Amino acid sequence: MRRLRELLRLKYEAGLSHRAIAQACAVGLGTVSAYLARALTAGVAWPLPDDLDDAALEARLFARPIDPARLDQALPDWIQLHHELKRPGVTLQLIWLEYRAAHPTGYAYSHFCDRYRRWARTLKPSMRQVHRAGEKLFVDFSGKRPSLVDATTGEVVLVDLFVGVLGASGLIYAEATRSQELPAWVGAHVHMIEYFGGSPAIWVPDNLKSGVTTANYYEPEINRTYAELATHYGAVVVPARAAHPQDKPKVEVSVQIAQRWILAVLRHQTFFTLVDLNAAIRTCLDAVNARPMQIVGVSRRALFEQIDRPALRPLPSSRYELATWKPCKVNIDYHVDVAHNWYSVPYQLVHTRVEARVTSTTVEVFLAGRRVASHAHLTGRGRYATDVAHMPRAHRAHAEWTPSRLIGWADQTGAATGRLVAGILERRPHPEQGYRACLGLMRLGRVHGMDRLEAACARAERLRSYSYRTVERILIHQQDRLPLDEPAPARPALTHENLRGATYYEEAYADAPDDREAPRAAPDGDGHGV
Repeated sequence: MRRLRELLRLKYEAGLSHRAIAQACAVGLGTVSAYLARALTAGVAWPLPDDLDDAALEARLFARPIDPARLDQALPDWIQLHHELKRPGVTLQLIWLEYRAAHPTGYAYSHFCDRYRRWARTLKPSMRQVHRAGEKLFVDFSGKRPSLVDATTGEVVLVDLFVGVLGASGLIYAEATRSQELPAWVGAHVHMIEYFGGSPAIWVPDNLKSGVTTANYYEPEINRTYAELATHYGAVVVPARAAHPQDKPKVEVSVQIAQRWILAVLRHQTFFTLVDLNAAIRTCLDAVNARPMQIVGVSRRALFEQIDRPALRPLPSSRYELATWKPCKVNIDYHVDVAHNWYSVPYQLVHTRVEARVTSTTVEVFLAGRRVASHAHLTGRGRYATDVAHMPRAHRAHAEWTPSRLIGWADQTGAATGRLVAGILERRPHPEQGYRACLGLMRLGRVHGMDRLEAACARAERLRSYSYRTVERILIHQQDRLPLDEPAPARPALTHENLRGATYYEEAYADAPDDREAPRAAPDGDGHGV
């Protein structure tokens, strides 16, 4: 436009010919004639008015002539068109076809798209992104934190403010949490999804440890619990790039809104519990979502009901239960240690590395994504949860025996065997210490026969010897074949000059006087009586 201004100056102020002007401005002679003709037609005179800038001068000289047939063209509602583009599958071509069906003499497709894009450039940069309905959810924590007051000590305790926003409608959720740790992070997500009444397809968090275990530009490692939470609600996690807040401008703006219209509004109030603080936050939050936005002219809540709510995935039948994952190594006794308690897995996995999924009610063990064991969550420390199906065959056979079962088997053999087994179990500090002895009696019955075992147990009971070894010796020496009523043969009395005999002390006391003590046995050479 500077060349056009110079061309007009040389013509009307210097009075040069067209050929001289063409040489001075380095343009063609035809161009000079055409520009001057346009200026004459547009009524542009020299000197130019002070308020006529280059853009206005170009518009006056090069504006297209108005076609009277197009003066009645209907102008689309660009705001409504912008919202319609957020619906799944809606494109500019589809909207243009609907527009031309309603207005046959309306704009052509290329001009229609050009007009829309020029209008969209007038919006704020954060709103130029096109978010599909029910597609993305952005979440983050606020840098400015609310606080609680300890009712006992009066100490001010800082807490965190969790903020989430839907991409299409811009509906905001905010909640105060005790910290940014995994339980608080998961709990806030569960409450947010229930507040929305459904879940979008993609969650976009920042790279905090509760959400992303390892931040990576190409393959970020999502926290196992957080990924499981998203799967439970039918979503996937796609974290923003580290140190790139422009990847989630929606939530950055929403955090600012929460700071200005929630934290600032509540700055003069004192809260002693998290429940009271969140109740006040919810009141302010509902007001923010119900307030019409300046640019689009409708509230976030209205846009949500119109755009996002129909596209959200429905809530599952049960709320997500917080689960933590722990890598474990199977011990030699085919148990894994979880919080100082022990849980069994199939014995074939001894020395294998597995993962334990721990909830408040269950402990599940996974190998390569496949569940291999499940137990009720034990309380306390040092307790064992053992599934019999996980045990080797020999261990399983041993575990299947109980005191009542052993006594029941013995009673089937005979009354004496039953009493002997009961006596063995009763005389041990713990009944299980007598299991092997009882199983040994079963083996003796298979080797020698049940009748002989019953007779041997009866003789051991007569001897009051509740022992496997006693029964075994009786059977080996065939003493079970002897009748129980037969007296044992008397052993002959031993005679020796050093043995006193039964009447020694009677004779000694008979010879002693009444007022004197009976003589004591003379000690032998070692000091002992002989």
